[in-house]
Amino acid sequence: MMKVTDMRTGYNRKEVVKGISFTVGQGSFTCIIGANGCGKTTALKGMLGLLPLFGGSVSVDGVDFVSAGSGAISAKERAKVLAYIPQTHSIPFPFLVSDVVLLGRTPHLKSSVSGVSEADMEAAYGALEQMRITSIAGEEYTALSGGQQQLVLIARALAQEPRILVMDEPTASLDFGNQQMVLERMRDLTDRGMAVVMVTHDPRHALACADEVIVMDDGVIVMRGSPDEIVTTEALGSIYGAQVCVSAVRLESGEDVRVVIPLSGRSASRGNSGRAVRQPKEN
Repeated sequence: MMKVTDMRTGYNRKEVVKGISFTVGQGSFTCIIGANGCGKTTALKGMLGLLPLFGGSVSVDGVDFVSAGSGAISAKERAKVLAYIPQTHSIPFPFLVSDVVLLGRTPHLKSSVSGVSEADMEAAYGALEQMRITSIAGEEYTALSGGQQQLVLIARALAQEPRILVMDEPTASLDFGNQQMVLERMRDLTDRGMAVVMVTHDPRHALACADEVIVMDDGVIVMRGSPDEIVTTEALGSIYGAQVCVSAVRLESGEDVRVVIPLSGRSASRGNSGRAVRQPKEN
């Protein structure tokens, strides 16, 4: 579906992303992880055409969407296929929530002066329903909490009806319950055929919903594989320089799941040598 080929990009001619290549399939969920400053957000901006490419290209179904050369499609055409949810976003005017979400329909308008259609309204309110925020549709966006604003931005992206959803730390300002809800909604979208690419600082998100995990360091991809292959005690310790334990726990339902447990200096030095205490599995 989407192919990133030897992409190089950065700021003020300084190369931050140094030639990365990967593919994203239809209906797949890809998580990009890595320490602060490794180039994750810069990579997303390059993929979206928000930063110029110094080299390489990004294509969807064989069509160049972003390229260091000529031939890439317009920003409006890209926005019909790719939607972006940034880390933070400030809307200075007190637009109603419903109007903010309707902005997601902009790429589909016939002209800059054409009004929204009934189909646009249906798409916007469908996105509000997906994020379970129809109750605040008539409220002013600027009066909402940071977490509520983030849910509105996600709804705006869904209103675009993209084929690929690109997210940069979309749950950073959400409480625990809303984090889980957002991840579940994103996983539902991949089940319907949408591709999701998400940058996250939390490797637990990769365990919860990713099909593939990409690890970046100093502008390059250093590891790539399934969550079971990448999200391990050894790998996370190397990536983040922190003491963690990735362990299996058994739920009351009998299902075994893997969890990431941060270890403080004190807990890591106690008698379990960093191994999580868990109930033994039945053979």
